[in-house]
Amino acid sequence: MSPSIFLLYGVNEEQEKAEERIAISNRKARHDYEVLESLEAGVVLRGSEVKSLRLGNANLQDSYAYVKGSEVWLSGMHINPYEQASILNHDPRRERKLLLHKKEIRKLIGKTAEKGLTLVPLKVYFRSGLAKVELGICKGKRSYDKRAAIAKRENEREMRRQFSRRDD
Repeated sequence: MSPSIFLLYGVNEEQEKAEERIAISNRKARHDYEVLESLEAGVVLRGSEVKSLRLGNANLQDSYAYVKGSEVWLSGMHINPYEQASILNHDPRRERKLLLHKKEIRKLIGKTAEKGLTLVPLKVYFRSGLAKVELGICKGKRSYDKRAAIAKRENEREMRRQFSRRDD
């Protein structure tokens, strides 16, 4: 949203960021994939899933999203059963529907049709009380790409150390 729209509603950008609370993140995805583009999607959840997610009892590792017909589904996301729920608790590994506009779904169909691109959930967070998933359109990294990224990160860390020593 542009800053002018925030002013219409009486909410500035800092307040909007403060309302966003990250429940879980998929750090391994950023290591295994190169994120080309990301977008936000709503998630259809049951009550006990929301409570468990607010506690951070979920795992995005080995999860992915796919387009089936004109809907987008999240598969492989594990949400632990909520302890205080009744015996009619949710299935931890069930597929969950993602909420996107038709225009965004059509765009995803075109992108995932390209060879080597996949939809990977990067993080799950709450914005204004609603659960959201940040989906990344990703391309798999080769092992030498991963090694190069690690080397680059180590070099940057070493340079920061050198600069901090120089300042002392």
